[in-house]
Amino acid sequence: MIQINSIYKSFGDRTVLNDINFTFENGKTNLIIGRSGSGKTVLIKCLVGLLTPEKGEVLYDGRNLLSMSKDEKKKLRREMGMIFQSAALFDSLSVLENVMFPLDMFSSMTYRERVKRAQFCLDRVNLIDAQKKYPGEISGGMQKRVAIARAIALQPQYLFCDEPNSGLDPKTSLVIDELVHSITTEYNMTTIINTHDMNSVLGIGDSILYIYEGNKEWEGTKDDVMTSTNERLNDFIFASDLLKRVKEEGLATK
Repeated sequence: MIQINSIYKSFGDRTVLNDINFTFENGKTNLIIGRSGSGKTVLIKCLVGLLTPEKGEVLYDGRNLLSMSKDEKKKLRREMGMIFQSAALFDSLSVLENVMFPLDMFSSMTYRERVKRAQFCLDRVNLIDAQKKYPGEISGGMQKRVAIARAIALQPQYLFCDEPNSGLDPKTSLVIDELVHSITTEYNMTTIINTHDMNSVLGIGDSILYIYEGNKEWEGTKDDVMTSTNERLNDFIFASDLLKRVKEEGLATK
């Protein structure tokens, strides 16, 4: 669980995050949503320690990130997995070597143990047959799945995903969503996803934080979205006519 209490972050005279409070729960896909410039990317960077808030607390199962020493932060980062907007794979390394990379850097496993662990993770994302291929030889969706395998290689307690569906077609996006959701549940991780994908919100949004101009505007679940009366949230989520009809039809059947 990650809990943030009264987070404030400014750049010069501009307040980007204003008194943000939220709890990201274990075993759930926790989504941060909001328009471009709303502050959600800054919040993610505060959560992982890339930026330091002026005020507030970032508690990792009770441990305050903002008061940790460098060694404590280094230890905590080994408990984190990251999936970037681009898969961020190493082109010169094979799929297997990409997944092994964090194990090579941070684990004390033998080479054989590292290979076995990497192969297990690739099998979990249904890519064991691609282990000898290179990133340029596989599709964008497969690259994202390799990134997921790499992110879980060190068995993290906390998983951060920055726009994991960026650049993917709708069908592949659904595959990535379901994979992240199932892994989150299976390993009881605290997963935090920064996303613009409304299909993700309505599909796997176990817990949702909506930020508007640096303020927490709304929180709830994917089911709460369908009955929300918050006008700003509705304008953001149901911007398209198709999604508006989905909400109207859903309310009509209740």
